[in-house]
Amino acid sequence: MAEDEAAMRKNILSRMLSKEAHERLSRVRAVKPEMAAQLETYMVTLFQSGQIKTEITDEQLKQILDKVTQKKEFNIRRA
Repeated sequence: MAEDEAAMRKNILSRMLSKEAHERLSRVRAVKPEMAAQLETYMVTLFQSGQIKTEITDEQLKQILDKVTQKKEFNIRRA
């Protein structure tokens, strides 16, 4: 079952990413596998929900990566 899901995920990603975007995702996976998995899940979800209809370019992947990895600021106040 997990192998089927991985194969489906790989198939979807290969159809939706440009060559350059696929290469960038591979580099991210080499450095931060957990971040790459999060990014892949996010993109597959967008694709399956119909929010992504065209091929994702390297520039678009960078924007998605920025959204996924945005650091949240925390303000700690003492009463």
